Amino acid sequence: MSTFKLLVAEHFAGEVWRMEVDYVTHTLLAEIRNIEDRAVSFASIDLKNGKTNFKNYTVDEKWLTGIETAYNGVLLLHFYENTASPAHKGLTAIEAATGKLLWYNFNLTFDHLSSNGPIVFDSRFQPATYSLLNIDNGVALRKFNSNDDLVVDNQIIVPQTIPMPANLPKLPSESNHNNVHYLEYNNWIIVSLHSLWAGQLKQSLYLVKDGVLIFEDILNTNIQKLQPEAFVLYRNQLIYLKDKVEIKVLNLS
Repeated sequence: MSTFKLLVAEHFAGEVWRMEVDYVTHTLLAEIRNIEDRAVSFASIDLKNGKTNFKNYTVDEKWLTGIETAYNGVLLLHFYENTASPAHKGLTAIEAATGKLLWYNFNLTFDHLSSNGPIVFDSRFQPATYSLLNIDNGVALRKFNSNDDLVVDNQIIVPQTIPMPANLPKLPSESNHNNVHYLEYNNWIIVSLHSLWAGQLKQSLYLVKDGVLIFEDILNTNIQKLQPEAFVLYRNQLIYLKDKVEIKVLNLS
C-alpha cells in the first residue's frame, strides 16, 4: 500500500531563493533572502532523517553571495564580481553537516558540477583553463577531462507542464489556465495548478493515488502571476515550497 509521511516542515525568516540537493550525502541546501534587510542566509537539511543541520547561517558578505552547488557533504558559495554585475567570482566552501568553514578562494570561478566534483577556472588568466577541484580543500586535482568528468545525474525529476489530464479525479480547484504541473511516481500522481480564489490567483498542490485524492496543500495565495514549477521529486521524496518561506518534504512509498 502506498503511503506518505511529512519529513520536513522548516520555516524561514525570508524567501527561499534557491535549493540544491547534494545527491552524494542526500542533503538539501537552501539560500534564503530577506529583501528588505538585504540579508542572505543558508540552511542545511538532512534528507535521510529530516534533521535541520543548521539554518540562519551567514558569511561576512551579507548580500552579494549565493549557492553555487553542493557535493559530497560540502556547500559551495559564490560571490559577485561587483554590485552591478551578475557574474560570479570567488568561492567559499562550507561543511554541509556542521556549517564549518573549510576554505575560500576569491580567484576561482565555478563552471559546472561534474560526476567527480566541481569544475572551476582561475579568473585571473585568459583563456580560461578548466580544472577538477577537490571540494574539501579547494586544491585543483587535474585538468578537466570531458571523458572522465561526466554530466551529473542528480536524481531530481521536475514536473511537466501539460494540459489538464483526463486521468485525474475531480479536484477541489479548477485550473485557471487549463495547464498543470504534472508528475507520475510509482502509483502516485503529483499535480500543482493555479486557480481563482476570491478574485485572486492561488496555487495548490495535490497528491492522487489510484484515482483518489489523498493529500492537498495551498502553496501560494494572492499571487500576481503564474508561478514556476512548484515541486520536484528527489528519489522518493517530494520537495516543495509553501508561501515561499517554508520547505516541506514528503516521503512517498
